[in-house]
Amino acid sequence: MSNLTIAVDDNIIKQARVRAIQQGTSVSAKVREFLTSYAQGTSAPNPQLAAGQALIATARSSKANSEGATWTRDDAYDRAYPGAANTASTPS
Repeated sequence: MSNLTIAVDDNIIKQARVRAIQQGTSVSAKVREFLTSYAQGTSAPNPQLAAGQALIATARSSKANSEGATWTRDDAYDRAYPGAANTASTPS
């Protein structure tokens, strides 16, 4: 087994040691676990990336705009706001 020297911020090492103790393991074991899965290409998927991809897939398959309605930037400003008097302005 080889040794590996890496540079990591002291505060990160402290936090990692505390978390490893809470999980009943060591920082070395967690690094070894990560490197093994990384080298084998079996790293756990990024949950934020997976959620983003699911959102995009859902939006693309949605029938919410099946009539093909489109809006312009001006459409976003051409509306009354709740609780406000008529805010539509006329050019002078």
